[in-house]
Amino acid sequence: MAKTSEELMALIDKIPDEPAKSGEFILPELMAIQIAHQVRNDDIVFAGTGLPMVGIMTANMLNAPNALLIYEAGICDGKTMHVPMSVCDQRAANMSSSLGGLVDTFGFFLQQGFVSLGFLGGAAIDKYGGVNVTSIGDYWSPAHRFTGSGGNSDIGTLSKRVAYIILQEKRRFLERNEYTTTPGWWCWDFKKNEWRPKKEVWKGTPYADSGPVAVVTNMGVYKFDDKGEIFLETFHPGVTVEQIKENCGFDLNVKNVKGETKPPTYRELFVLREFVDAELIFLPQKVEYPASIQKIING
Repeated sequence: MAKTSEELMALIDKIPDEPAKSGEFILPELMAIQIAHQVRNDDIVFAGTGLPMVGIMTANMLNAPNALLIYEAGICDGKTMHVPMSVCDQRAANMSSSLGGLVDTFGFFLQQGFVSLGFLGGAAIDKYGGVNVTSIGDYWSPAHRFTGSGGNSDIGTLSKRVAYIILQEKRRFLERNEYTTTPGWWCWDFKKNEWRPKKEVWKGTPYADSGPVAVVTNMGVYKFDDKGEIFLETFHPGVTVEQIKENCGFDLNVKNVKGETKPPTYRELFVLREFVDAELIFLPQKVEYPASIQKIING
């Protein structure tokens, strides 16, 4: 017999906060949990559609209960029990503090500097955290045109910290993007007509110290050093550092690797599966719990 939301909520603290074993979780779950770990309890978070929403909702139910969620369509501080299908889905409005529109979320929260963490995706990323969601090849006659910035450039530029979820392939991890939609830690200096560190170009402004802090891919977790260059922090189970370097279009810094990405805990998986994306909107499948965990759930 299916359990009610209240009955499932009562089980959260009973599920062991111990690492799951290989085969007990899938890659998208690992990626969503890693994104959730980027959220601080006092963050104001601007999340995009897809796994970013899955990650922030998981964080809100576990490691960052006081983090405030903003969806660009105008929903602020919602407490939805299941992940919305998009940033316009009214399920995200459950118990929200306010319902507005793009002017409120971008004009008030984001442009006035209130957003401390942005969650975004991208088609390609360069070694300095610059993201392309616009086009491949010549801008006026591209080989491929993407959907465009949407709010990517605004959120990625104006949030104090930004975390990305991106599929890793050699053609997506580049020395320099063919087109930069959202600048990373290096940007174009129009006065000097050259690429320069963002901290120098925007020195003395709120934008100088705002930028990407983490990238989660299907192969590993990345951070940025003091020079604004990306480096590999951990590699996912079943993936080697050599495989990651082969799927990178530049000489990736792997000197700071801490080891294998920690697997999600059973409690994290329980929240992710039973509350956040129980309908499998963004997660492709449900994996069976081990017998010991299922016994707790069955009661």
